[in-house]
Amino acid sequence: MAYDRTQLTPEALKQFLTEHPEWKHEGGMIRRTYEAPSFLGGIEFVSRVAKAAEAADHHPDIDIRWRKVTLALVTHDAGGLTWRDTKLAAEADTLFAQVVKQG
Repeated sequence: MAYDRTQLTPEALKQFLTEHPEWKHEGGMIRRTYEAPSFLGGIEFVSRVAKAAEAADHHPDIDIRWRKVTLALVTHDAGGLTWRDTKLAAEADTLFAQVVKQG
């Protein structure tokens, strides 16, 4: 599947981080740690992110520590951050809100 490998401009990254302040730019990646209401809530969130990532053919690094789930995104084959990273990050935020709402 061909896609645009154009890296985000500094302005586009800044705008994303302003709109999504929980995400941080660290080590060339964007990263966020979520804290779920329960361990199983965290696992449900990871399952939903995994399905979204598979559908987008764009897979984050995922670290699970009890109720805390950390996602890290970068487009490796583009050599940096692209729209694919910010799109999946924003989708992860929506998925987390759904899990929290369900309790």
